[in-house]
Formats: sequence, C-alpha cells, structure tokens
Amino acid sequence: MTDPFGQGDYQLRLDWGPIGAQAVRAEVAVVVDVLSFSTTVCIAVERGTRVYPFRWHDGRAQAFADEHGAVLAVGRLESVVAGGARTPSLSPSGLLSLAPMPDRLVLPSPNGSTIAVVLQHDGARVVIGSLRNADAVAHWLAPQLGRDRSVALIAAGERWGGDGSLRPALEDQLGAGAILSALVSGGHGDRMSPEALAAVGLFESGRGRLREWLRDCAGGRELCARGFRSDVDVAAELNASQTVPVLVDGAFVVVSDGQPVR
Repeated sequence: MTDPFGQGDYQLRLDWGPIGAQAVRAEVAVVVDVLSFSTTVCIAVERGTRVYPFRWHDGRAQAFADEHGAVLAVGRLESVVAGGARTPSLSPSGLLSLAPMPDRLVLPSPNGSTIAVVLQHDGARVVIGSLRNADAVAHWLAPQLGRDRSVALIAAGERWGGDGSLRPALEDQLGAGAILSALVSGGHGDRMSPEALAAVGLFESGRGRLREWLRDCAGGRELCARGFRSDVDVAAELNASQTVPVLVDGAFVVVSDGQPVR
C-alpha cells in the first residue's frame, strides 16, 4: 500500500517541518523558511559566503564553526547588543549591509537549518527557496523535473514556545507557493499534489500584497514588535535575487549554469 502521507503519486509535493520532509522523501527538496533562515542564506550566498547549516545554537555550534574555519552567526538581538554593524546574524537586512562578509558562516536555526541537515542526512539534494529567489529556484528545478525526479517544497514553519510543536507559518506557505506558481507558469503544474496546488492558490491571492501580508502575519508581527521590520520587508521582495543556494559538502553555495561554484 502506498504511504498516504508521502504524496508519492505526485512529482511535486509540499509538506511541513522536519517530520514532513522525511515523510515525502523526495529526491530534491527545497527548504522554505522565509522569516528568516532561507532569506538570510540567499543573501549571504549571493554575497559570496558559504553557509553551513547547524541544528543547535550552543557550544556545539561554536566548535563546529571552529572546525570549518567559519564565523558563527549570532541571534538578531545579540547582534543589536553587540552593535550590529559588523556582526553576522540571522537578520537578512543586516547581512545586506554587512562589510566585509565572512568567507564561511555557520547559521544555526531550529527550523530551516534543522530541516536542511535532516534532508542532507537522508540523501536529498537540498536547495534554499524564498520569496526573493522564487523564479530562480523554479528555473533551477525545471530540468530536475524533466529528469523525472521527485521534488518537495518543505515549508519550515515555526515552533510554539510551550511544547516546541510545529506552528504552520503563512510566510513559508507563500514562499513555497511562489516557487510552485512559477513552475505552473513554466508548464510543470500537471503533477502537483493538492497540498502544493493549495500553496499556489494562496500565493496567487496574495501576490500583490506580500509586504502587507508578511508584516501582518504572526511571524511578521513578532519581528516588527522586536524592531526588525526591515527584515520582514527584505523577505517580502519577490524575485529580488537570481541566486539558488544548493547544499554541497555540508555548505550552501551559489550555483552557476547548474553547477556549484566552490
């Protein structure tokens, strides 16, 4: 019997969080964590930095960074306390103005980074997707679909503070929907699961109001209340980037003409 949770009858799939990522078991997986892991990785890689995902933000992360000759990103609030100007953090707007950028950056996060590590361990080809690079990711995925490879969009979601359970996040479903919508426009919409098609519909309904929706959704409100509205606005910039970060040898790097630039 086919696993009803794996969406295996469809080439293009969508699910949530690390458990959903393992359930769909696609050959190619796009991690979508709009606020803010995916957006931050996209900007860092676009600016020439190799980004290493890491699951934990504790002493293990610093040891991992030291092992790879990398800088460990701090949290947004830590960056503000430290002055922020030259301190890499999870803030995408902060990375846009950071100079110089580190050659290598370890970026821990409980959602996007954790999912990327889980998918890499399971043998999937892992790509970063966001609103900023939606069309570029769709263009990169098209030949993968042409080779009949299964593709899953993994919406990262957030974590509830009480028990750590998954909280679906509107911004991540919008980001996944933006990529899937571009694939539909390119003629690749005939083998999408209902979950994927629903994300397309959501994105199309909000395409003209992305900044408004991101500012007013739960994740956006949280960041705005903490003083990080600029991060929300940067994340809402549809197709601002042509960069497709792909996980190669444990780090996200830019690809050019389908090949990673090391």
